[in-house]
Amino acid sequence: MLLRRLPDPVPPARHEIPVSYIRRLANLHGLDGSDLWVQVTQREKSGGMRRVVVPERLAVLTGRSVHALAGAMPELRDPQPDWRMFRHTPQTGCRRCDARHPGGVVLRLLPHHRYVCLRHRTWIGPPDADWPAADLSELPDIVHAQRRHLRLLHRRGVPLTFDAVLTAFGFCGHIWNSADDHPKQRGPDHIWHTWDARTRVLIPEDDEALMYGSYSTSKLFAAVYPEAVSLAVIIASPHWRRVADARSPRERERFFQEISLRITYPYDDASVFGDAVAHWSNTDSWRPLSQPLRTYSPARSTGSPPTPPGPVPTGREERRLVQHQQTQGRGHPAPPQPHQTRHHARVAAGL
Repeated sequence: MLLRRLPDPVPPARHEIPVSYIRRLANLHGLDGSDLWVQVTQREKSGGMRRVVVPERLAVLTGRSVHALAGAMPELRDPQPDWRMFRHTPQTGCRRCDARHPGGVVLRLLPHHRYVCLRHRTWIGPPDADWPAADLSELPDIVHAQRRHLRLLHRRGVPLTFDAVLTAFGFCGHIWNSADDHPKQRGPDHIWHTWDARTRVLIPEDDEALMYGSYSTSKLFAAVYPEAVSLAVIIASPHWRRVADARSPRERERFFQEISLRITYPYDDASVFGDAVAHWSNTDSWRPLSQPLRTYSPARSTGSPPTPPGPVPTGREERRLVQHQQTQGRGHPAPPQPHQTRHHARVAAGL
């Protein structure tokens, strides 16, 4: 098959998936995306129906080296990367970054540790990252948390950081819900007030229609993200994990005191093993690190990228919004439920 270089071979975006890049090239040149996809792919060697990109063909088509293409698109790397480092599904990223890449929707495979576009101060984190982008210009603490998250990743590595952030989001979900369940314990210094204030910025409640259109579960994760990263520093520390698992009550109390320096704790009147932090210390701190439930499958069978969902809440999210509007008259959406937070973070959020 004789391939010719395209007249305007725009570069791929960082972490873009090939099917997205090829579709943009087709749109820019008035070509059929499926035909172009077939030209630069071949059947997988196992004999199945899936087609995989041949990097050399794409290099001829774009005039870019295989090395340059693989540097931007993880799917083309040889050997293949550890897909556990990435979220299990492609997503759109920062809208302002994507605007520099013409030809249509840019779908990227983002790593687990990317929640904020630092250049444009935009929230790009899971779980419903394709909803309207959240501007963080009024919330610099969330932007700073991304920098601390990256420092933690550099120091502790991917497995420990993944597990620590996942666990920390679970803690925050329990603590936020406990503020609703135990309103008498909501003192003026309770972290609940900070999370509520951030939520009002991310999901304005001045206009009901605006609030409905801007609601997303992902923004609730953004509201607790700074504290989640702060807790993750402790959870990822081998020293503090040993202290948390210590048999001596005095040693374990040291761990609880360290947690209380970073977030409201204790946060209810539950028994020593009844709250999320104590339960983790007793039953999970010694277990193997959490792993993503699902990983990305690199081969694609069609040249048509999946259609990003529109900013319309699902039935479950709509019910959650209405339910919270009816409680205490606050009018902003409910935080992640305790029994859903860890599952959300692993399945929907793709942490």
